Amino acid sequence: MSANRDSKIIEAILFASHEPVHEDDLIQKITNKEKFNTCIEDLQTFYENRGINLIKTGKKWSFRTSDKIKDELTIFKSQKRKLSRAALETLSIIAYQQPITRSEIENIRGVQMGRGSIDHLMEIGWIKPSGRKNIPGKPALWITTDLFVEHFGIKDISDLPNKDELKASGFLEKRSAIATITDLAKTDEINDTENNLDEDENLEDFIPIKEN
Repeated sequence: MSANRDSKIIEAILFASHEPVHEDDLIQKITNKEKFNTCIEDLQTFYENRGINLIKTGKKWSFRTSDKIKDELTIFKSQKRKLSRAALETLSIIAYQQPITRSEIENIRGVQMGRGSIDHLMEIGWIKPSGRKNIPGKPALWITTDLFVEHFGIKDISDLPNKDELKASGFLEKRSAIATITDLAKTDEINDTENNLDEDENLEDFIPIKEN
């Protein structure tokens, strides 16, 4: 690359910009405007075999990571997901009462629910719709997924603790449903973002667990 002043100006502008720069704006910044194409070609040649390349998209120019190494620069991050108390209650109810409709979940919880809890659980991949109930309006039925079973470390949904097992473990008398689900997950990646239930509040208060 010829070390002329106009090439350096173009290079500096492109490096400093957080988005592609229109070539008309680049031309305005250099002295020998008729030499713009030459400057650009010199820069492209210089960066052709480097980690970044000079790329034109439409009428704009920018430096981009070379296609030859972009896969090596991919960074995967694990992000913790925080579930609200409402979402955890909803998940617990679906797990024990599936298939179940939205209105049935609301009846058990005693409150109307927005789309947030259902949408968040679907996004995580722990619940999914499973047909419609044959009643007026044909509301969607919700069930847990294979990913839910895998995450909570159980072989099958039937392996969730029943009422007697929860009582034997002391969960029904001493722990909230949120604590129960969290303990089953054996992970600290699920956190209650709202106020916890009282320590002596029964799981039975909002999850009608079926008797054996």
